[in-house]
Amino acid sequence: MANEHAEIPSRPWRLRFYERRPLLILGDFFTASISFVLALYFWAQSERFLGFSLEFVQRRVPWWFWLFPLIWLLLLVELYDLYRASDWRATVRGIATAAIVGFVVYLVLFFYYANSPRAMLPRRGVATFLVSASVLTLVWRWVYIRIFTLPQFMRRALIVGGGNAGTLMIEVYNSISPPPFVIVGVVDDDPEKQGKEIQGIPVIGNSDNLLDLVKKHEISDIIVAISGSLNSNMFQALITAQESGVEITRMPKMYERLLGRVPIRILEADWILRSFVDETSVSIFDEFLKRLFDILGSFVGMLIFLVTFPFIALAIVIDDGLPIFYTQIRLGRMARPYPLIKYRTMRRDAESDGKPRWAQENDQRATRVGRFLRKSHLDELPQFINVLRGEMSLVGPRAERLELVEYFEKRVPFYRARLLVKPGLTGWAQINYGYAASIEETTVKLEYDLYYIKNRNLLVDLLILLRTPSTVLGLKGR
Repeated sequence: MANEHAEIPSRPWRLRFYERRPLLILGDFFTASISFVLALYFWAQSERFLGFSLEFVQRRVPWWFWLFPLIWLLLLVELYDLYRASDWRATVRGIATAAIVGFVVYLVLFFYYANSPRAMLPRRGVATFLVSASVLTLVWRWVYIRIFTLPQFMRRALIVGGGNAGTLMIEVYNSISPPPFVIVGVVDDDPEKQGKEIQGIPVIGNSDNLLDLVKKHEISDIIVAISGSLNSNMFQALITAQESGVEITRMPKMYERLLGRVPIRILEADWILRSFVDETSVSIFDEFLKRLFDILGSFVGMLIFLVTFPFIALAIVIDDGLPIFYTQIRLGRMARPYPLIKYRTMRRDAESDGKPRWAQENDQRATRVGRFLRKSHLDELPQFINVLRGEMSLVGPRAERLELVEYFEKRVPFYRARLLVKPGLTGWAQINYGYAASIEETTVKLEYDLYYIKNRNLLVDLLILLRTPSTVLGLKGR
């Protein structure tokens, strides 16, 4: 039976989980384009002599107005997280935030250029775009949620392997709401597992009837969660299933797709060599582009630092006296130590015993001004000096102290691997998880860091930078 081909019905509307993001982008761009046309039309109605005409477009519409659809997509960047996109409340909040941010930026520019005779800031056009884009995007996202959370539009999966990897995969699946696909059951050759359940998912067969199960349940995906070697029957059944149109995915890869993390709890030591020595090597050109990106970004950051310095420095001195800055030795790339520079946010005797401590929620060691600086991440502005000096990057894992690195290395697998790249002002772990205050939380955060190291490129860096303001504006720091 393992050699027979199962005829799998084609279901093109059952998109893979990661294929939904391009659909969201296309839908948002379409609604933004309609909003742009509406904005031009209603703006043109106020032009008594031109109206909605080619002459109006040529004479009245500035070049930056044509960028509004793309700007709207950037404002919605947080809603391209597929879990937020499936949550109606998160969607409403995200679209409302995008409209408010766009309106505030417009007001700042409007009043800044109010006295300039060359200014052309069309109030009616901007207002129409923001209102129509918000409404149309809400409608489109409502349709998306209603359709793609229905079982008939979701892919159907089997998990092959009911051991540690399979159990972890099911735990991840059960933690996601709404679910990214439907897990029909588990296939395992262990006779003791047959007829039982793993985290609520039934074990429904073995390699001998895998293809029958694929056909019977219209399976579109098989997730292979076997850490060791495959027996010949299971291998042949998987190959035949793949030839019949079923997509085969290894459990670590599916874990990465669903969570944006790597599953370090089930990985072997040789995985670190394959993923972080072979796959993550970058060319000199890539390193040059990243360094150039860091330098350009740090110039912008230094401008913000210099403009805000007098106010922040005065607040620190009034609240708790000198010093204004605080330096601490952290480990950079390849474990090279360097002095990290921050605004001082804690009392001068915060670590009088010299023992490093985790940052805690509402840390009692912080001063009044320090609490605000930490919540808003303004305390990190001096680190742009570290970026300019090449000790840090704009994007990377959080810089850590030598004592804590040594402590975590003994308790968290693969912790040293995060030192393969420069630490960053922001990073994949920072925007997705924030601070860690325990070994368990440090393990989860490391999974995010290793995912970034494994998949890093300039586009990923840009995405992280675009998502960082929501972390700052949300006052999620400690």
